[in-house]
Amino acid sequence: MRTDTSAVVDLDGPTHYVDFGGPAGAAPLVAVHGLGGSHANWVAVAPRLAADHRVLALDLAGHGLTRPDHRRTDVDANQALLNRFLREVVAEPAVLMGNSMGGLISILQASRHPQTVSALVLLDPAIPGPRLRHDRQVMLRFAGFGVPGLGAALMTRRRHRLSPRQQVQELLDLCCVDSARVPVDAVDRHVELAAQRQSFPGLERAFLDAARSVMLKLALHERLMSHMRAVDVPVLLLHGEQDRLVPAQAARRAAHRHPGWHVEIAPGLGHVPQLEAPDWTINSYRRWRASLSVPSAHEE
Repeated sequence: MRTDTSAVVDLDGPTHYVDFGGPAGAAPLVAVHGLGGSHANWVAVAPRLAADHRVLALDLAGHGLTRPDHRRTDVDANQALLNRFLREVVAEPAVLMGNSMGGLISILQASRHPQTVSALVLLDPAIPGPRLRHDRQVMLRFAGFGVPGLGAALMTRRRHRLSPRQQVQELLDLCCVDSARVPVDAVDRHVELAAQRQSFPGLERAFLDAARSVMLKLALHERLMSHMRAVDVPVLLLHGEQDRLVPAQAARRAAHRHPGWHVEIAPGLGHVPQLEAPDWTINSYRRWRASLSVPSAHEE
């Protein structure tokens, strides 16, 4: 049975988020999804995290149920949207749990507005790594995104060719080592959302603008690494060893450059551990948080 609540707030336009609840007075935790993701990316972990946090999952502009409308959907624009959400909705420092592009956005938020963030939990974040030979399928897909006109045409064709369930399965197969590990109810939630989004206008442009901005941030790696150095809150970085989109070597490099960060790399996992291995994700987070001696409002 679903116990979460869908809500919309006006942040330069209707902005959707899901409130998974939590004990009175609990520390807030804001979950920030990755490129092409949504609040649904957190349904396998958020209800359990809500045992000791107030858990909110934001849909960034152009993602989930936050339509792009007139808004920009690049990394910096969505970081500004997250900042407004933290200030106007959460209204106190929050743990940011960010996956992929959401991890990158969370790093920028902690660097630019440290007073809004109490800790960072980065799940396979989009961060610079050594130059490696990337997965061929991933390289071809991102190469298409960079060609004017081609990326939008490919995405439009895919949306019309595949059913919502096929779209979700294709994405899970790309992001997971074994997509069969993703809980069935989480898959169903993604399919339901994909069906809702079928009629939304402007999605291809919104996705491509976001994708290109992620690639640009990674290309300007020295500037991004300066933001990483500026982070002054506790950081947990969890990464799948077999991530095809952000190689695990990026996490190893971050561990070397930031010895104060706690980094765990899990064999046999891909890009979305919160979906593929929710137990490992939650247990790793709770062990780390306990090591910080931060009291929680409630223990399961």
